Amino acid sequence: MASENSIKKLLIVDDSKVSRMVIRAHIKAVHPEWEILEATNGNDAIVAADNQRPDYCTMDINMPGILGTDAAEQILQKHPAMRIVIFSANIQESFQMRSNAVGAVFVAKPVTEKSIAHALDHFKGAK
Repeated sequence: MASENSIKKLLIVDDSKVSRMVIRAHIKAVHPEWEILEATNGNDAIVAADNQRPDYCTMDINMPGILGTDAAEQILQKHPAMRIVIFSANIQESFQMRSNAVGAVFVAKPVTEKSIAHALDHFKGAK
């Protein structure tokens, strides 16, 4: 038997309810046992990361309040073991470089089975 002691937690951060629903559906199809948390902006994501301690996070960039890349940077400074994937339709190289610089992986929207697979590959690198 595998020693999977703890259920993994995923925090989905996006101001679009539709995007959150799509990400949730794709993840649940692959990992129905995971606990899914949601936040609609970067500030709420930081609070959720501190309080709920998710293992993984998907983060949009353009949301009300602080940018997702800034929220990811703050979260990773406090929780360096967390794996964060930045999902964004804004595929400018500067955003991709910023995502990588803060320690996250950039995945272009739209959210599809392929982009979710890319995110899960990054998450699997975590212990």
